[in-house]
Parts: sequence; C-alpha cells; structure tokens
Amino acid sequence: MQFLAQKTLERRTFLKGLSATVALPYLDAMEPAGRFLAGSGRAAAAGHQRLVCIESVHGAAGSNTWGASKFLWAPEGVGRQFEFTNDSALSPLADWRQHLSIISNTDCRMAEAFEAPEIGGDHFRSSAVFLTQSHPKQTQGSDLFVGTSFDQIVARKIGQDTPIPSMQLCIENLDQAGGCTYNYSCAYTDTISWASPHEPLPMIRNPRAAFDLLFGAGSDNADRSARRRDNGSILDWVVGEMGALKRQLGPTDRRRVDQYLENVRELERRIQKVEAKNSSGEERALPEAPVGVPDSFEEHMKLMFDIQVLAFQSDMTRVFSFKTGRDASSRVYPESGTNKGFHPASHHGGRESAIMEFNLINKYHVAMMPYFLKRLKETQEGDSTLLDNTLIVYGSPMADGNVHNHRRCPLILLGGSNVIPGNTHLKAPDGTPMADVFLSLLHRYNIDTPSFGDSVTPFALYTNA
Repeated sequence: MQFLAQKTLERRTFLKGLSATVALPYLDAMEPAGRFLAGSGRAAAAGHQRLVCIESVHGAAGSNTWGASKFLWAPEGVGRQFEFTNDSALSPLADWRQHLSIISNTDCRMAEAFEAPEIGGDHFRSSAVFLTQSHPKQTQGSDLFVGTSFDQIVARKIGQDTPIPSMQLCIENLDQAGGCTYNYSCAYTDTISWASPHEPLPMIRNPRAAFDLLFGAGSDNADRSARRRDNGSILDWVVGEMGALKRQLGPTDRRRVDQYLENVRELERRIQKVEAKNSSGEERALPEAPVGVPDSFEEHMKLMFDIQVLAFQSDMTRVFSFKTGRDASSRVYPESGTNKGFHPASHHGGRESAIMEFNLINKYHVAMMPYFLKRLKETQEGDSTLLDNTLIVYGSPMADGNVHNHRRCPLILLGGSNVIPGNTHLKAPDGTPMADVFLSLLHRYNIDTPSFGDSVTPFALYTNA
C-alpha cells in the first residue's frame, strides 16, 4: 500500500464536485494500518452482508401437477443428488449450482382468499404477500394493512450504516394509484416492500432515476437535465478530486478505482444510449414507459443488475428488492421462444403443450440470473467476492397460475456462501409455509425473532444429505 503517513482512507469516501457524489469501492487503503496487529483482516473489513429479493409473478409451470411430474421447476433428486432436465426452468443455473439452494414444496397460504369477497383477487394481493408472508386487508382506501416485509427487517439490521438503507426496483409500470380489481388497493400490487404493515415503499422503474439516486447526479432536475443535454458524465464533475485521490493510492488501488469508475461510466453510457434511442421519434414497443426504460426486457434487467452491483460495491446500500413483473401482465417475451403473453400463458388450461409454452417464459426469466451472478462473482471485495457476501432470494407467491393457487410455490436461494449451503435441493414437508424459510434466513442475519408471517418453525437449511 502506498498511502501517505500510514493514514487510512475512510471506508465511506466520496469524490465530490459540483452536484455529483461518487462513492468509492472498497480499497486496500481503507484497511487499518495496523490490521495485522489488530487482527481485523481484509475479510472482516469488507465482508458486509447484502440481500437481494427478486419476485417473479404468475408462479411456474413446474408448480402444476403435471409440470411437477416432469420436474419443470424442482428437480427429482434431493440433497446434493439432483440433476436438471433439459426442460427445467432452472437449467440456466446449472453452471452455478454451487451457489444455488432450491427450496421446494413451500406454500404462501396468506395469499389465498380467507373470505368470500376475496375469492378471485389472487393477482391483487399476491405481491404484497411475497416478502411479508401476511394476509393483506381487502381495501381500496388508505387503511392498508399487510405486514413488514423481510427485506425491510433485514435492512434495519444491516442497512442503517449506509447512505440508503434499501432500494426498491421494478421492471414494469406499477404507478397505478387507487383501486384495483376485487376491491384491493393497487398499493398491494405496486410493491413487494413494506416498511410497516401500512406503509408500502415505492419502486423505481427508470434506470436513470436509480443511477441519479446512487451517484447524486445533480442537485435538482434542472442540473440533471443540463448534464444530459451536454451528454456529459458525472465523472467529469469529479475529475479534480479523482486525480488528487489517485496520487495517494498504490498501484493496485489505482487499478481498482479505474476499473470501478469505468464501470460507472459504461453504465451511464448505456443509459444515455437508451434515452437517445427512445427520444428519436422511432415507434416504441413500450410507448408508456419513461424515456430511460429500455423496450428490451433483457437490456432493462441487465441495467438494473449492474446498478445493484455498483451500489453494493460502493456500499451505498446493502438491501435491494426487485419486482420483475406486474401481476396479470400480458407482456410478451419473444426471446423466450413464445409470443404468448405472460398472463395468458399462465392460464394454460392444464394442456401439456400449453404448460410447456408457459415454461419457456419461466426458463427465460431464470436465464437472466447468470449475468447478475457473474457480475457479483467477478467483483472482488477483500478476500471474498460480492457473490459470497450477497444472498439472493428468487421466487413467486403464486404456484400454479392456471388455477391461482399458492401451494408448491417456486423459491430458490443464490449466493450468500455463509448464509445458505449451495448445491442443494431441499424439499419441504407438505404444508410447510414459505414463511418458515424467511424465518430461518432472518436468524442467519442474526435477527432474533420467534416468528415471521405465518411461520411455524425455522426451516432447516442445512442437512447431511
């Protein structure tokens, strides 16, 4: 390390200029000068735990009775003795099985109808159940009530030392205030994150908005608009501080800073490219979407994944929730191999060919994950990687979308090498609430709570199989 006078750089160090603020990634210069005597070590200094919760709506073809018999989601083998079929929606994760734990056969019964007026309203309460595992109050008024979500409970534990305790992202339009069908407020459909039982948190759809939030790009809309008109970069605003800082760093840290800043600039360029294309007057596939939102689902997902990686790398936040679709959405994903809309495809009528067509969409959605995993794994943090330090929860509060049931819901865990076992398929006993898994994960984050949602007992994440 070449750092002046044996001083260390503060972990939360920013490059500031005009109205831009760029947080730095973890550097060797941020370690205590006497770390070997103090016994702190790089891993302890850098290894903050992170959390990403990803919801996929409409369930999975593998949750249908026939689909389950063909192992379209959960594999046949349990423990470490499992293989993916070619048709498995999880097969895109085959190369990442060491970082994958499949939790099958759990239920989201809190998403079911409790009373006659609630029958048929599954799409309009399911998202609110995913991370709360609580039953939403049926209302179109302001008297919302469901539960505090898993991500927000974790954020209170690990997110209070970061500038942004948590961030909420989404892919589809969720800004539909007021009442939805079956007498449910759209607030239940618009988010998966709840700060309290009556406080839904808004989600960010526009990558530009998320980028500007992370990097303090402009003090107001006028500043931000002016910079975009000039096609300039936030890095141009901090160039003076950047040069002064790099003169104090050793060669390894300089390379690390250069790579990080190039990643920031590349993300910014991609957002600018999307904005330029969508402002060109060409016909858009998503005419209602903000100018910064790509028409391509895959491109949008990758931008949002890269935003999360940079946010974690700079320790701006440690908790994300990510809603990848809106319930009852009929969006088409041509790259999946079918042109049938998402919601219509989920209503396959039990026909085998239609179930397989719905499965193509499930598989396509899961195929987005390796990009995120790779980006996390290639980002070194002390003696570990961001993938080691990040738990990803991916699932749906619905099971068989054809009949709107919530038994055998899809759920997988990724990353988090000190939180989950990896390379494991754990099949829960019939009737196990998904809330049991969340309760166990809360305990893995050292959050001492006896229950969560409709949990019965902590789910055993580790076995001898």
